[in-house]
Amino acid sequence: MPNVHWHGELDSRERSIFRRHRRLRIETASSVAENRMITLFDFRPSQNAWKVRQLLWHLGLPYQSEFLSTSDSAGERVKPVPVDHWGPAPVVQLEDGRVLSESNTILWYLSDNTAYRPEDPFTQAKVFQWLSFEADYIQTTVGSLHFWALTGNLCPRSTNLVDDKRATANRALCILNRELASRPFIASDTYSIADIAIFAYAHLAAAAGISTGHLPDFEAWLARVRAQQGFLAPTHPLC
Repeated sequence: MPNVHWHGELDSRERSIFRRHRRLRIETASSVAENRMITLFDFRPSQNAWKVRQLLWHLGLPYQSEFLSTSDSAGERVKPVPVDHWGPAPVVQLEDGRVLSESNTILWYLSDNTAYRPEDPFTQAKVFQWLSFEADYIQTTVGSLHFWALTGNLCPRSTNLVDDKRATANRALCILNRELASRPFIASDTYSIADIAIFAYAHLAAAAGISTGHLPDFEAWLARVRAQQGFLAPTHPLC
């Protein structure tokens, strides 16, 4: 049975909430076929999946979750994803059955005509610019290093590869620090999907062996993102 989420409580309290409302959860799940909603194919430890989870929560959109596994070990059955999906979580299946994958694409689609994507065409373009920056320079460096450390695969990697990724990550974080010295959020004066996307992996720099103590504007921005109403716990144990 899928996990059904309704806007209203913080993610860190979901487990106790669901225990208290198990009967409501079952009744709600059974009515999904009649009242279609967004389905999020989710993997809890994925920061890319967190991006989508966070935006859905900000928007107050009801959705149901299908939790995926990285393997079928211990007899666990891996939940199949929609047929036109080719990569890891997240994937969303819209109310009408259409499917989108790639976290930043999903953010862009869901944020249309909302406060999380500015109306001004130039500022929208800046949001898109920073989504691309995140995919090219944050996910591929901080994201990779964090995942390797989390899964015990950092030490087997070549020293040159790890050093190169850390150097590129440092340059990317310095760029963010410089940009954030002149405005409170990454694309403009207001919080947007660009901030959600970049925060997802950038806040894990220390866990990836990258110091950010010399980047005060970046550190202040992390605090501003965490202070947003409805901010969800951004990390979960690998499972």
